[in-house]
Amino acid sequence: MTLSILHHYIAGEFVDSSKRFDNINPVNGQRICQVAEADKKQVNQAVMAAKEALRGPWGSMSVQQRAALLHKVADGIEARFDEFVAAEMRDTGKSLQQASSIDIPRGAANFRVFADMVKTAGSECFHTDTPDGKGALNYSLPKPLGVVAVIAPWNLPLLLLTWKLAPALAAGNCIVAKPSEETPSSATLLAEVMHEAGIPPGVFNLIHGFGPNSAGEYLTSHAHIDAITFTGESRTGSAIMRAAAEHVKPLSFELGGKNAAIIFDDADFDAAVEGTARSAFTNGGQVCLCTERVYVHSSLFERFVAALKQKAEAMKIGWPTDADTDMGPLISFEHRNKVLSYYKLAAEEGATFVTGGSVPEFGDERDQGAWVQPTLITGLSEDARCVKEEIFGPIAHISSFDTEEQAVALANNSKYGLAAAIWTQDISRGHRVARQMEAGMIWVNTWYLRDLRTPFGGVKMSGIGREGGQHSLNFYAEPSNICIKL
Repeated sequence: MTLSILHHYIAGEFVDSSKRFDNINPVNGQRICQVAEADKKQVNQAVMAAKEALRGPWGSMSVQQRAALLHKVADGIEARFDEFVAAEMRDTGKSLQQASSIDIPRGAANFRVFADMVKTAGSECFHTDTPDGKGALNYSLPKPLGVVAVIAPWNLPLLLLTWKLAPALAAGNCIVAKPSEETPSSATLLAEVMHEAGIPPGVFNLIHGFGPNSAGEYLTSHAHIDAITFTGESRTGSAIMRAAAEHVKPLSFELGGKNAAIIFDDADFDAAVEGTARSAFTNGGQVCLCTERVYVHSSLFERFVAALKQKAEAMKIGWPTDADTDMGPLISFEHRNKVLSYYKLAAEEGATFVTGGSVPEFGDERDQGAWVQPTLITGLSEDARCVKEEIFGPIAHISSFDTEEQAVALANNSKYGLAAAIWTQDISRGHRVARQMEAGMIWVNTWYLRDLRTPFGGVKMSGIGREGGQHSLNFYAEPSNICIKL
């Protein structure tokens, strides 16, 4: 991958654009490289290349052949592991520990999991009685949707891109992918790996650009896109729905969250503090599953706030390359401005700042980066904007409750419904409360513990559909019914 310019990958070739934009390192504000910005003509070329590839070798490959190629892609990611880690760290500022233990390994694992799963996927078959007594066989056959637009976010660039790519390709679709303009590097590296692995030209296409009046809008409104999968803000998801409505295409959205954690009086206190700190501050709070609302039983409230404050203040905010760094910068100056505006709003709304609320000072080039302090606040009413709106930064509001019923009502009082965490040593209560949560994913005595076969997604404003395991394969394939009269 050339560090000076990142190109598109269309119909098996790397191509440039007349228009480019800068890729900025959030650690120090310096330019990493320039990125080609796709115009409408290039987006159309990518879509038509994918459409043509459906009629080529990819469309006639057996499931076993496709799966073998996806395993080669996984091998290729691992062969260039250090390059992927470095690219992810440059674009996002996330720590070496996170990029090397979560993001890149999961990127490779996604291809292997779905390649193996598609090889053993079954389908329905029924014997149907007929008046002549001879009967008929009815069976279902999964067929690829066609050309799928994959739009990935910036917080977990490779992980969430491959989380969509792998099952879509395993099901036999062709792809036009657009990574976030904030994080184009690992996607471009992946295009090189796809090329080297022998994925046929046009099966995987990569375009760079922005959303409105750029590559994202051109892609989602294109008449020959057969389905769209998107992870990102709820507001952007609404815009994509409007663009897709004219052509009535399948949508899979994983959108925003304002996730709650409930700490009951019988919780393992130390585990709850540790788990809540992780769920509030992982990746600078820039994970859709992060906790922004913490509800603590009143008998533990003061003690819990003090312990969580100690955890936050003990975090090392440092260079991504340092092995002991706990938190890096936010993704961009624009996003930092948004998060800082909520810190300011919290003060205006009457919050008490337990810790944080500002920008760290380093005395070196990091002072030119997009850093903020991990922040804990208390004292806001439930209708305060900082309690209702997704901030997507390292901030959590902590409040108390007295009864189980009150805790459930507080946690569910949100337009979002992505995830929730429950901390209790009463297993009956864990089951009981989890069933009442208006969220797609609920953890009891843990957070972000994932099995890739289970459904992933939210309710309300947090998304449409489910990803993971068979749920992903079901979205990317349309079942056809074939009836054979005997």
